[in-house]
Amino acid sequence: MSAYQNIRGSIKGITRGVSFAGMFLLIPMMLLISVEVVSRWLWRQPVPGTLELSSYMLSVFILLGIAYTQQAKGHVKVTMITSRLPRRVRLFFEMITTLLSLFIICVLAWQGWVVGVEEKAVSDMLRVPQMPFRMLVSVGGFMLALELILDLIDSGLEFARNDA
Repeated sequence: MSAYQNIRGSIKGITRGVSFAGMFLLIPMMLLISVEVVSRWLWRQPVPGTLELSSYMLSVFILLGIAYTQQAKGHVKVTMITSRLPRRVRLFFEMITTLLSLFIICVLAWQGWVVGVEEKAVSDMLRVPQMPFRMLVSVGGFMLALELILDLIDSGLEFARNDA
């Protein structure tokens, strides 16, 4: 097994692990919202902080799952025009698109880090610090950037093959 395959397998495993950490919050979020609905219906009394907690849990779920969505090729792709192009041209456009995406995600991860480190605010009702959740932007962006780099290398290797 080559060094690239080892690194690729490690990155994919870390991406899955980070995604599972985000998925772990889905059940508590569902239970919290269910308790909120029942509490409002039976006693006309909301559970304090449900909106804050559910929005934080949802942000964790989304930010930690975005790299896995890239790994599983689950992001939206419009191939109406590119599907009619020759394979090498299609691979070339895929590499250009991946490079542009990588640039944008790297800027997002960098700025997420800058904003997250400087964040001192807390939530209104429960006084939960916002800094850890802001830092997740850089964590999710970094993991997505790693997946995009793997996709770029795979597309480049496929483009370089003679039978492409």
